[in-house]
Amino acid sequence: MPESVTSPAEFTLANGSYIRIQAVTPYVFRVRVRADDRFPEPGLVRYGVVRNDLPPTPVTVNDEGEGLCLSTGQTVLSVDRADGRITFANAEGGVLVRECAPPVSAPQSGFRAAFALRDDERLYGLADESRDRLQKRGHKAQMVVRNVVSYSPIPFLMSTGGWAVFFNSTWFHTVDIGVTEPEQLVYSGRKGEIDYYLIAGETLPLLLDRYTQITGRPAVLPQWAYGLTWVCDERGVRARDVLYEALTFRREGVPCDLIGLEPDWMETRYDFSVDKQWSTERFHQPVWKPHQNPGGFTAGLKNMGFKLSLWLCCDYDVTEYEEQLLRGVEVDPDDSPEGRPGEDRYDEDIIKDPHFVPRYFDNVTRLGEPWFEHLKKFVDNGADAFKMDGSNHICFHPDRRWRNGMDDEEVHNLYPVLLAKQMSLGFSEYTGRRAMIYTAGGYAGIQQYAATWAGDTGGGDKPLVSLLNHALSGHSNTSCDMQVWDKAGIHFGFLQPWSQILGWHQYNQPWFLPEDIYAIFKDYARLRYRLIPYLYSAAHTAARSGLPMMRPMPLVAPDDPKSDECMLQYMLGDAFLTCAFTDTIYLPEGRWIDYWTGDAHEGPEEIAYVAPPDRGGPLFVKAGAIIPTCKDMHYVGQRSAEMLGLEVFPHGNSAFTLYEDDGITNAYLHGDVAITEITCSADEGGVTLTIQPRRGCYDGMPERRAWEVSMHLPAAPEGVEFNGQQIDDWEYDAEAGSLHATLIEDPQQAAVLDVRGGGRA
Repeated sequence: MPESVTSPAEFTLANGSYIRIQAVTPYVFRVRVRADDRFPEPGLVRYGVVRNDLPPTPVTVNDEGEGLCLSTGQTVLSVDRADGRITFANAEGGVLVRECAPPVSAPQSGFRAAFALRDDERLYGLADESRDRLQKRGHKAQMVVRNVVSYSPIPFLMSTGGWAVFFNSTWFHTVDIGVTEPEQLVYSGRKGEIDYYLIAGETLPLLLDRYTQITGRPAVLPQWAYGLTWVCDERGVRARDVLYEALTFRREGVPCDLIGLEPDWMETRYDFSVDKQWSTERFHQPVWKPHQNPGGFTAGLKNMGFKLSLWLCCDYDVTEYEEQLLRGVEVDPDDSPEGRPGEDRYDEDIIKDPHFVPRYFDNVTRLGEPWFEHLKKFVDNGADAFKMDGSNHICFHPDRRWRNGMDDEEVHNLYPVLLAKQMSLGFSEYTGRRAMIYTAGGYAGIQQYAATWAGDTGGGDKPLVSLLNHALSGHSNTSCDMQVWDKAGIHFGFLQPWSQILGWHQYNQPWFLPEDIYAIFKDYARLRYRLIPYLYSAAHTAARSGLPMMRPMPLVAPDDPKSDECMLQYMLGDAFLTCAFTDTIYLPEGRWIDYWTGDAHEGPEEIAYVAPPDRGGPLFVKAGAIIPTCKDMHYVGQRSAEMLGLEVFPHGNSAFTLYEDDGITNAYLHGDVAITEITCSADEGGVTLTIQPRRGCYDGMPERRAWEVSMHLPAAPEGVEFNGQQIDDWEYDAEAGSLHATLIEDPQQAAVLDVRGGGRA
């Protein structure tokens, strides 16, 4: 008889191995195989990166003699009792994926899990593991964090066949996607054991939704983090230099929010210790003025509307604090394994890194003291954000044994996620504000703690592919160093989830650019700031569903065979389609409007695009787009939210959801969010734009709002009504082809703008 259970199902295979199967959600099963029945949790689960607290999912278990069948009502997982092979199916019994060989799993000798692939399946994911492809079938990958080569690999793959797999292991391992055997996907490693999640979903966005439900939703950064970050030249820069650089941004009318300092802000350059101090010569911090007000360096920045970021390097043993949190007591130094010299135990193709020499011993960890503790004084001094360099934790430590008892081969991939977690949570707990932690390194779960940038690799086409692969792996808040010296670099640099410029050892200040390039830079910077309400809503969408802000074409048009080839183009949010570093853009099915010229195109169409002289690349808008905007500003928060703009491109029926919150705290996680639903309906008779009353609230929310509507129409309207009443205070700009009207909302009812005629069908 079928048995209904909620706890994991466990049984012994014919070869003596133990298998444990758990329905995590109705669409997700976790499968674990071990030589014994202990099943200790691996690091990602043990330290709360991967969720283990979801409500129990009831499962019906049928013992069919030769196998076991578990059903949630939405998915079915069958196990061959003889050899442990898994078959994963949907509710109708349609097979999504099956293991094509018996699983091998022994902690000391490694693991192997092989899945059968169908001829027509395409696979995406693995994050920043390679920068020359989006579609991963026919590729072999190493899941190892490495400087420049693979800053942030993530062992997640999703298939156009309606399933995805997340391999829950931080051990170094290989993913062979049809290279050795064309019809097989094989995860294998020299150490560790089988622990994976199988996920069902009809579409790629749905698979991302269900994957990030397990590994954490992308964070919504502080709203100002979606503005512009400027990271200073580090060569002997003083507080006075930084203040005058900030002042130049304001005087030049270039919007910017975050000023970052590089390693020279510290008394000892590249100080890994918890004893670091400000440089006494360049960034003197008077002891009598820890909070900097009035007249301090960071107070001067804040008075101009800037936030401050500090560069950090870290080789601290963050595993000790994670264990302390679990035990509720400080770790006894005598109870922690010591670092021990030992032989080089890694394959050459994994550890040979020409960029760094390994650092073997831990000389910096202060037992019983979490890493973030020593950073509180810098937060008191005015630091709002931290840039985490890869530094030593990207290096391999073959003879280091970490204080949680793990070998480096297991901690190496885990480390950047734990560091980001402790930085993010430490900052939020200390300040009550959201953290802006940005880092190059990462692994599964990084999206819930930190933003990333593409490391020390510039801002060209390869970093673009890196960002797209991150997006296909559940990570949304991505960026790379902007190439400010050319139009294409500026175009791409401002049209990504968050934007930054690195000074380092160059004079990349925009006012030092050639006059024509500088003018283009300022136009793009102002455009980005006008789009903050739109971008911020896209960030909220990512935090709710896992759908990234930056969307590769396989997410946008998965059934279009050209999508896999479009490695240099993407959608930014729901409305904008763009590309960079190429003269060709592919428009998928639908109607698209050139944002720069207003020209309309019907897809599918490939265009050899010639950008206007004052632009760095194409920017198209999906017909029907509704784009919330704001007035020009020097920094986020400078202007009240009592007035917003709406740029509307009427076409059929369309909708947009505007998300707003206080932009600073984590109250949004507890529901303190205002949601405004906006719809547009266009037919032969005209256009109706409807702005629904806001639902929800947040601290500081304006009571009433004015909307400045700019509606793109090919001809002047015959008449305009607002809430059923004829209005005359509207204008039609024939040259731009747009209607302009200002609407004052009533918080208790919908604001409805009816436009008769206008030539829009």
